[in-house]
Amino acid sequence: MTQPPLQAVLFDMDGTLVDTERLWWEAVQHVATGLGRPLTEADQPEVLGRPVEHTAAWLARITAQPVPRLTDRLHHEFTDRVRTGIVPRPGALDLLDALAREGVPTALVTASSRTVTDNVLTVLGADRFRISVTADDTPHTKPAPDPYLAACRALDVDPARCVAVEDTPTGVSSAEAAGCAVLAVPSLAPIDAAPGRTVVASLEEVTPNRLRALVGPRLRVMSWNLWLGGAKVDDHRAKQLKVILDTEADVVGLQETAGTAAQELADALGWYHHQAGENLGIISRHPITARLGDPDVGFYGAAGARIRIGRAREVDVWTAHLHYTPYGPYEAAFDGLGPAELIAHEDVRLAQMRETLRRIAESSDSEGPAILTGDFNSPSHLDRPDVAWPVTRAAEDAGLRDSYREAHPDPVRQPGHTWSPIHTRNEDDPTRPEPQDRIDYVLHNGHGLAVVDSRTVVTGVPRAWPDVADNDWPSDHAAVLTTFTLNQPN
Repeated sequence: MTQPPLQAVLFDMDGTLVDTERLWWEAVQHVATGLGRPLTEADQPEVLGRPVEHTAAWLARITAQPVPRLTDRLHHEFTDRVRTGIVPRPGALDLLDALAREGVPTALVTASSRTVTDNVLTVLGADRFRISVTADDTPHTKPAPDPYLAACRALDVDPARCVAVEDTPTGVSSAEAAGCAVLAVPSLAPIDAAPGRTVVASLEEVTPNRLRALVGPRLRVMSWNLWLGGAKVDDHRAKQLKVILDTEADVVGLQETAGTAAQELADALGWYHHQAGENLGIISRHPITARLGDPDVGFYGAAGARIRIGRAREVDVWTAHLHYTPYGPYEAAFDGLGPAELIAHEDVRLAQMRETLRRIAESSDSEGPAILTGDFNSPSHLDRPDVAWPVTRAAEDAGLRDSYREAHPDPVRQPGHTWSPIHTRNEDDPTRPEPQDRIDYVLHNGHGLAVVDSRTVVTGVPRAWPDVADNDWPSDHAAVLTTFTLNQPN
């Protein structure tokens, strides 16, 4: 299974490459306020990512003003702001230049008029784009797919082999309707991650290789501690199945299966499974060709399965559960232990991780892709630089990469906590807030694997312990879901 080439990158303009979405909002706000109808957040779908004609028609309906007059006023207010206030978004010019150096064609696809677009191109550099498509160039503009389809026709590329970079739900809808993979960089309106859609906080996080990864064949791997099989929550098996189906996971590394969950979930899904001991399991929509590790592993330890994807590609997927005590975040928050003592108390987990890494090394082809999921019951050294947490350091030293931190390098901006969506106060002492930490992981060795996206998964808004029986989310951990592309190893 080879990675399809990235044929082109199609950039939205306003709010994506330049900070004009704010200027457009300010222009509409100025006109609307003058008519006695200030904008609110609820008005964003009628303004952000929309052409002037749409917003003028919408504003005419609610203010009883003529559409042509409103169109002229909006054009005037916005154009004045564009002439004096264009600022490239962080990382935009660097990304455009990097794509140019690697010979990847780019297009500008915008819902703005040709006049506004040409003004912006004088700042960005028109030579950075092979073509530009504006609201004047197609019968229908965003959210219709027409602008992106027109750009693909002009470049003679397949939309499925292109990435559209957008900042609004309207633009995302347009690109997805055209069949493009989408990288969303939200500006004013939030955008949720979804299959085929990756969300990042800034273009500074984006490289040509990351964009290439978005058009490759994908494998979604989830790590999930089921919490005693899910027995604390009513109708837990049906809720577990719904999570797996809703996330479109392909493989799930399970912990705390209560001995039967892996087989029961796999049977219900029509999937394959490997149950190891009383606690660990792997379920997969792809066939399992080998079971790895000790099939009689105890409550703590690791187990693996070789998954065949397509006709010939195989990936080793492991699941691990490491001992829960002593728990470093408690010792740091409640006992005041320093780095040296915290590291010394990781000996049991560190030994279990080293044994896991040994088994992975012995079972796997040295050049083959391998993924380790698990509840390590330990924070990461990538999240807490004041403590060199040895469990995750050992995995890193063995060549395993942390997929969540690859996708979200800033632990302050996106901490990715998995412990715990239901424990907000300490169970033994409710006067103390429960330390929130990232202790569940999807690691990989990078052999033929590239991270497209990684996120934590929690369904609904779970009620806190002990009032959990009716929760939609049937666990005390958040799950971790990572989307990989599969390509040929370097």
